[in-house]
Amino acid sequence: MIKNVIFIFVSLLLISCGKDHVPKPSGELRLEYPEPRYQKFENSCAYTFEYSDFARITDAKKPCWYYINYPKMKAKLFVTYYPIQNDFADHIKETEKMVYEHTIKASSIDTKSFEYPDKKVYGNFYELKGQSASNLQFYITDSTKHFVTAYLYFNTRPKPDSLAPAVNYIKNDMKHMLDTFEWKK
Repeated sequence: MIKNVIFIFVSLLLISCGKDHVPKPSGELRLEYPEPRYQKFENSCAYTFEYSDFARITDAKKPCWYYINYPKMKAKLFVTYYPIQNDFADHIKETEKMVYEHTIKASSIDTKSFEYPDKKVYGNFYELKGQSASNLQFYITDSTKHFVTAYLYFNTRPKPDSLAPAVNYIKNDMKHMLDTFEWKK
């Protein structure tokens, strides 16, 4: 009987000595977008810029207003144009109001000013962190005649971690747009 107990004990010991199985963590979705190729956007309005061929431009409600659509990302960049008619300060206030309305959900707002004096292009670029409905916004002006704004919106619930790859891709596109932005003579 003791031999049987020892045999069973040794058998169980040998069978149980194997690799421990560790559950693998669940995989995360990896979003990759194509390398952007830029094309010039020309219209009858007072400005021109380059945008990614990954996006499509459609007309919006008013003349010189556009949607730059990123259909695979379910994102839209809403671009508006206003001629300045002794209301420059009002346009700045309205833009800042649109940015700071998001302070309820945004964890921080990074503001970067930019200027290209040779092209008479000046403005601010706003990056809103957190669960903000609009992650990126900017305004461009020549400070005398023209004022352009842009606001990025996603057609989905704001989830910063999930949207981060798309936001970064569009952020780079927006920066290229600013770098190539010009007023028509």
